[in-house]
Amino acid sequence: MTPETQTARARDLRKRQTRAEATLWQYLRASRLDGLRFRRQHPIDRYFADFACVALKLVVELDGKVHDEDQQQLDDYHRQQAIEALGWSVLRFTNEQVTQELPAVLDAIRVQAKLAGAVTPHPPIDDVGRAPPSPSGRGDSKALHSEGAPS
Repeated sequence: MTPETQTARARDLRKRQTRAEATLWQYLRASRLDGLRFRRQHPIDRYFADFACVALKLVVELDGKVHDEDQQQLDDYHRQQAIEALGWSVLRFTNEQVTQELPAVLDAIRVQAKLAGAVTPHPPIDDVGRAPPSPSGRGDSKALHSEGAPS
């Protein structure tokens, strides 16, 4: 796949993101989670990672209902093996985990980031349940909230 094709495919995937992807992105974007820089739909070999922290070679994948099917699980297994063979760590969560258990998902990402060598400059702030800060730092009334999280 040419770089231009990869870019076009990544853009298309970002446009068609799920609600769970949009929710998690609000907590990962702009280095909001402990200063870790994540990218969305980052190409790795012939695959696209839902979220990738390149510095730590950490991938976060979100799985919807289609991933419950046997063939999709087999495909996911082979995909994960290929990505891990390139030196990446892969964390998988269901969309339901993101929408219903967001604090646990964020904590699991923090733990894996530490295992991968991330240094946390300060203790994490419990930001779940509040709208993530906007890049301007003034708050964002249009920020997404997850289902089940207090608003």
